[in-house]
Amino acid sequence: MTRPVQHRSLRLRAGAFAVACSFALGGCGASTAAGPGGSGGGAGCGPVTVAAPSGDPVAVDRPAEPRLPVTVRSADGSMVTVRDARRVLAVDLYGSLAEIVYGLGLGDRLVGRDVSTTFPAARRLPLVTAQGHDLSAEAVLRLNPSVILADGTIGPPEVLAQLRRSGIPVVLVDARETLAAIGPRVSAVAAALGVPDAGRGLAARVSREIAGAARPAPSGERPRVAFLYVRGNAGVYLIGGRGAGSDAMIEAAGGTDAGSVLGLSGFRPLTSEGMINAAPRVLLVLSGGLRSVGGASGLLRLPGVAQTPAGRDRRIVDVEDGALLSFGPRTGATITALAAAVHRTCR
Repeated sequence: MTRPVQHRSLRLRAGAFAVACSFALGGCGASTAAGPGGSGGGAGCGPVTVAAPSGDPVAVDRPAEPRLPVTVRSADGSMVTVRDARRVLAVDLYGSLAEIVYGLGLGDRLVGRDVSTTFPAARRLPLVTAQGHDLSAEAVLRLNPSVILADGTIGPPEVLAQLRRSGIPVVLVDARETLAAIGPRVSAVAAALGVPDAGRGLAARVSREIAGAARPAPSGERPRVAFLYVRGNAGVYLIGGRGAGSDAMIEAAGGTDAGSVLGLSGFRPLTSEGMINAAPRVLLVLSGGLRSVGGASGLLRLPGVAQTPAGRDRRIVDVEDGALLSFGPRTGATITALAAAVHRTCR
């Protein structure tokens, strides 16, 4: 099932995340942070669920008709010619590529989805992933896509190679998980689909939204936040550091990434000593991960967690799996909601 492996800066690749569609904490006493789609803040310390954006990505005003054929350079260095964008399959670990296609105004051309693509308009689409995030060649071929967009977080590589051999253009997009990489990622998808003008418009809008959302608390305080990737059913317990993707979201929301302070890169095993040295004031987890360990009480039983300031205060923030690390059109709204949770006043 789920399995963390090395991928670039030790990011979790395909198979690491399981999507959770519910925001509830199952009796953990959660409150909800103010943000797009949510209301109200918790009155005291304790678990809080981020009201991550729950609607569809907002599409550009005037979706353009793709100008094809185009030849683009795939992230693996190969040159790929796209002649038809009427049936688009966009798949990756975090669901961001399908969000970008939708944001470009081409959502009606999507023919399938991966397990992380959970925005409402995509839920009716057939799944093409099995065993977590592994692509099923048979499921993909049944959909007869005219172009496939993917990145290095999804695989297996032999399936992508098989799909290429079948004659389907497969364009790989850079998989970097940083705020600065969102614009180039949007542009790469737009170029492959023959709508570069729409790409420029969407990238500019997302950049403005992130700039408006990424700000510290009015007091200037930047609480130390530790992102814990946990999957109790698979025995996976990790802490994120520099380059994990979670660090960018924490810092944009006005926090300090505890793993980065420790000098960690990517994801590292959770240890009692590491957690105590990290001394986070806030614990950030994915909603599905929190449920997998039995909620807040289960999280506090993990090595060293209860001995941290965040553990003592039960200051736990959970974000829906498909939102925190998507790095796409809805990232600005997620940052706003995350900041509200990280900086809420406990009294």
